[in-house]
Amino acid sequence: MNSVFQNARMVLPGEVVRGSLSVADGRIAALHNGHTGAATIDLEGDYLLPGLVEVHTDNFERHLMPRPKVQWAELPALLAHDAEVAAAGITTVFDALGVGEADTDSLRGSTWTQTLATLDNCTARDLLRADHHLHVRCELPAPNTIELFEPFHGHPRVSLISLMDHTPGQRQWENLEVARIYYTGKKGWSQEKFERQVAHAATLQAKYAEPHRRHFVDYCATHGIALASHDDTTVAHVEQAHAEGASMSEFPTTLAAAGAARERGLSTVMGGPNVVRGGSHSGNVAAAELARRGLLDILSSDYVPSSLLGAVMRLVEDEILTLPQAVNTVTRAPARATGLHDRGAIEAGLRADLVQVRMAELPDGSRHAVVRGVWREGRRVL
Repeated sequence: MNSVFQNARMVLPGEVVRGSLSVADGRIAALHNGHTGAATIDLEGDYLLPGLVEVHTDNFERHLMPRPKVQWAELPALLAHDAEVAAAGITTVFDALGVGEADTDSLRGSTWTQTLATLDNCTARDLLRADHHLHVRCELPAPNTIELFEPFHGHPRVSLISLMDHTPGQRQWENLEVARIYYTGKKGWSQEKFERQVAHAATLQAKYAEPHRRHFVDYCATHGIALASHDDTTVAHVEQAHAEGASMSEFPTTLAAAGAARERGLSTVMGGPNVVRGGSHSGNVAAAELARRGLLDILSSDYVPSSLLGAVMRLVEDEILTLPQAVNTVTRAPARATGLHDRGAIEAGLRADLVQVRMAELPDGSRHAVVRGVWREGRRVL
């Protein structure tokens, strides 16, 4: 499909250029200053961004279980999730699906076989707007993690595996009161169940965490899959991840951990909601603070797809990053970190994954980024 985008403010890796862009056979053919030929699509001065690349979102899980213990059918859940991420400007999404959970009432304590079959079927029938990959989140202390990973074994969409340990009292949940609020609120646990699970968690961690960690580290090395650590809190956490071959440190909870990740060449991933809200909901280090110190590489929407663009705008409005720098954290950087070298920037030869964004002036004087159009491989999907 060939087309010409005219009158665009193109956000390139290092600058913003007013001009036009031509697309041929799903790829960016050329960039031009000013107008060139007849416009197929007039962007009316709006910004043109590369399609956003999302490496970690729990949004699909949220649609599969919109309330505690309420399971939703896989097909409508997938289609709703896909439409939501596309509306947020995301053209490549790593659906983060958790495996391993002692609580059998949860999604992560049950099999993903039917979900994977639905994703494959919808892709084969060209029903999805975004390009879907899989990010498998492995809960190391859970007794059933390896068993529940089996449907993902050898699956071609698995491009990223992260190693998690949500044992209360360490990493993300160093503060037990914050953990209590999360589990009783989001997961619907009673106070009694929370106390029971905390008491049992240390036993599970001691028995399963290390052997499961070795299993998945070996699996990633054998199958050429990117490995990420999760909620690194100490320098020792980062050192272990680096020694195991991890390329990403997801949501480091302290400045020390983020600094250690940078020193060892791991990409630091932080949450868009952290930026938009002005800090971590768990009381950990603020993503904006890492950005100020040059320690932020990638933004993830985590649990709110629209937070990617919101975080980009917040970093720019607060004069922490330039627009091209902020956009790189949600496009070029995550694409490179996951080995997707065919996308993530507006450059000739790359996939024509594009997002039209209009800056809306709000009554309070602030600006909000509004997605007006989305194209994947040159085809309009929104």
